[in-house]
Amino acid sequence: MKKTIISIVALFSLAHSGSCVLVQSGDMNVTWKAYKTLGKLGVGGQFTQVNYVPNKKEGKNFKELFIGSKVSIDMAKIDTKHEERDKTLVSMFFNKLKGGKIEGVIKDIKADKAVNGKRPYTGTLDVSITMNEKTLVIPMKYHYKKGHFKADGTIDLFDFEGRSALASINKSCYDLHSGKTWSDVSIGFSTMIEATLCNVEIKK
Repeated sequence: MKKTIISIVALFSLAHSGSCVLVQSGDMNVTWKAYKTLGKLGVGGQFTQVNYVPNKKEGKNFKELFIGSKVSIDMAKIDTKHEERDKTLVSMFFNKLKGGKIEGVIKDIKADKAVNGKRPYTGTLDVSITMNEKTLVIPMKYHYKKGHFKADGTIDLFDFEGRSALASINKSCYDLHSGKTWSDVSIGFSTMIEATLCNVEIKK
């Protein structure tokens, strides 16, 4: 009986001692959604050439994994599921931006406060984004569920001095966009994180 109690205490301690092991795959999917027309219709796409360098492949928490992680994105490699649209976006928008790449560095991550003593799987992170030779720190909201880590945020192209590039795509697609191309763009990234030793269930 005494040995059984000791074993249960050991398992309970393991579950609550920060012994979580989080492992990320090293792959990252980066998406965006731009908007057109006065009805603000969304056009989504993703970058197909993304070089992601994680701070760590393995750690005890999201901070260890993510803070300091870097991403480099080739702006000319996109996929909107429409080949002609891809060509137009590259030639009339992305090629009008300086540098040819988007660079990102994760600067900070904070979990939301616990609710009723339950550990949150949501929070915010700050990402330093360099685009068109302009660098800004963009806040993003994240959530984690069943191995999927996803973060979403919004940028304004005017903040990145992208007014001329926006005017270029608006002129090229004037009729399709009904004369309106919005400056705000939704951005997101996702990756897979395997969690082990994080939940130990004690069965009778």
